[in-house]
Parts: sequence; C-alpha cells; structure tokens
Amino acid sequence: MTRVEIWTDGACRGNPGPGGWAAVLIAGEREKILKGAAEHTTNNRMELTAAIRGLEALRRRCHVRLHTDSEYVKRGVTEWLPDWKRRGWKTSARKPVKNADLWQELDALAQRHEIEWRWVRGHAGIAGNERVDRLANEAIDELVRFDASDRS
Repeated sequence: MTRVEIWTDGACRGNPGPGGWAAVLIAGEREKILKGAAEHTTNNRMELTAAIRGLEALRRRCHVRLHTDSEYVKRGVTEWLPDWKRRGWKTSARKPVKNADLWQELDALAQRHEIEWRWVRGHAGIAGNERVDRLANEAIDELVRFDASDRS
C-alpha cells in the first residue's frame, strides 16, 4: 500500500470572510500541491476542505499520515465523529452538528484509506505546516485580487 504524507491548512480573513485552503501530498519523490479559496466562509470550513481535497486526490487506497494544525479537525475525526453519526448528526446538546456536510464528506473519504491523524502546532516553524499556511493565504490573496479586478 502506498504511503502518503498530507499536510493541510485552512485560513480565513475575518471569520466569516474570504478563506483559503491548501494541501500538499508527498509520496516518495512525488509531490502534489492543491489550493483553493472561497469568498465567504469560516476557518473551520477551510480546515475541513483542505483535508477533504487532500484525501480526494488519492486515486487508490493508501496509508496516509495527515498533518493538520486544527484541533477541530483532529478531534472531530478521532473523537466526536462516531457520536455525531450515532445521534443522527446532532451534538450531545441535540443541536445540529456545524459543517455536517463537510464532516460527512470527510468521513466517507477517510473510510477509503488507513489514516494516521497528526496534530501539529501552527506557526511553530514546522516546515510542512508553514508551507501549507503560505499556500492557503496565497489562495486568499489570489481570490481577493481577482475579485478586486472584477469590480474595476
């Protein structure tokens, strides 16, 4: 089974506001960079989107080590998800789970692979994390520039 390292990050300017996400996939000597943006979103949605897009890019079952600086993503997948599913996508307070659409997509993709979820401290000089942070912010910059030029 192919081993893949995936580094993910999401960013948002304002929360909600324009947001960006990035994922870098590394398998041996091969590397794939993915990034994108949304005009009006939240940081949590961008963090989830980064993980989704990274996993979605895999064409066959892989052993994945997915790095995220989002405790929301890490804890959501490893701790909260089974209870949410059991309760019909409700929290313990019986309220609808926020971002359930993305959690359901991430859950379906995660079933296809063997994943080791790794939390890393953000903005701590960890090369892979710093790189995806830069890429996610570049995606926002590109969106904002495009949006501004569209209005002129």
